Amino acid sequence: MNNKNRLRVFYLLWSTQSLSQLGSAITAFALTLWLYEKTGSALNTAALRICTYVPYIAMSIFAGAISDKFDKKRTMLVCDLLAALSTVAVFVLYRSDMLDVWYLYLINAISGLMNTVQQPASEVAYTMVTHKDYYQKTSGLQALSRSLVTIGNPVIAAAIYGVAGLDAVIVFDLFTFAIAFGTLTFFVKIPEVTAEENETESVLQLAKEGVLYLKENPMILYVILFMASVNFVASAFDAVLPAYIIPNQRGGNYVLGIVTSFSGIAMVAGSIFATLMRKPKDRVRIIYLTMLFSLGTENFLLAFSKSPVLWCIGQFLGWVFVPVMSTNQNVIMKNTIPARLLGRVYACRNTLQFFTIPIGLTFGGVMVDKVCEPFMLSSGETLCFLFGSGKGSGAALMLFILGLIGTGMCLIFGNRLKRYRYSEE
Repeated sequence: MNNKNRLRVFYLLWSTQSLSQLGSAITAFALTLWLYEKTGSALNTAALRICTYVPYIAMSIFAGAISDKFDKKRTMLVCDLLAALSTVAVFVLYRSDMLDVWYLYLINAISGLMNTVQQPASEVAYTMVTHKDYYQKTSGLQALSRSLVTIGNPVIAAAIYGVAGLDAVIVFDLFTFAIAFGTLTFFVKIPEVTAEENETESVLQLAKEGVLYLKENPMILYVILFMASVNFVASAFDAVLPAYIIPNQRGGNYVLGIVTSFSGIAMVAGSIFATLMRKPKDRVRIIYLTMLFSLGTENFLLAFSKSPVLWCIGQFLGWVFVPVMSTNQNVIMKNTIPARLLGRVYACRNTLQFFTIPIGLTFGGVMVDKVCEPFMLSSGETLCFLFGSGKGSGAALMLFILGLIGTGMCLIFGNRLKRYRYSEE
């Protein structure tokens, strides 16, 4: 198969899988709306995300080994089918008026587990149907589709749910699944890369190989650990942002929605730029500098500004180079890691790089509620001048603290990353 035909296969696989991801995201958002209407509890709705995320973090290393041990296409098809059956279960329970909170938690955990196995398999599949000359372009397109899903799923979900109800949302999700499943089954051929030794080794042995590979390749490991620190600050920011904007006199729920949407807009712009940009001389340096810019601008700008326009600008600046970072990280991994190890190394990456997210969410929430807000209630005029007064001022102080932490982490890791340089030249 020549390079252009392989690129056409990528387009077919990428477009239909992205459509299916949109359907899944729409269902997840609609279930959040339904559950909040039913319980009125923000904690219950947040638990939906936790039930999806915990299997992803806890099982990723083993999931990657599974994806390397078995045929990628079959793995993707089985995981997609089981996730779709979970959606069918939600539909049946909803139509029979038996849908309950605990059923949703269990179903979300199952869906999260399927995604844990499917994700590294799909990453390998994208790599195998693409020539290395197109890695930057295709990685940028993957970032673009994720950005579009982030922007579109709340709007589409709210529209369908508001007009036709939860069952219509689920039907739409299953329709997108059918398109992706049928395309992958009949029209996409993924080269088989499973080595013979993978067929005899246990999943535990394969998972250990992924960990050992990272240990023996410190450049990739340090990039992953650097991104783990970035994710800690970014997730803490996600926990703080609502507490900052909603109680603000110029804020509220509507303004929070607008400000949040600018992260998606920024990622679309950044994805287009990442797709079209020339190959950089040093991809590791690009990863470090983009995250230093993101964490060193957004947190400080929001902490000291009182204008929704500046909040939107800060959100845009914080997210616009994220696709550039992820594209360069993907190119490094795809070019460096042997094909037979890709799934398990990507899975190890998922565990190491994303385990800080729930920690950051907890840290951000606790710091605002238990430390920063009480502190600002008894603070002097100088701090009130800088961060405001009343509810929300503690969140502003926390944004400033996150700016310091994020900048400091970038400088510390950046000094270590200077040892490494990656270029295709």
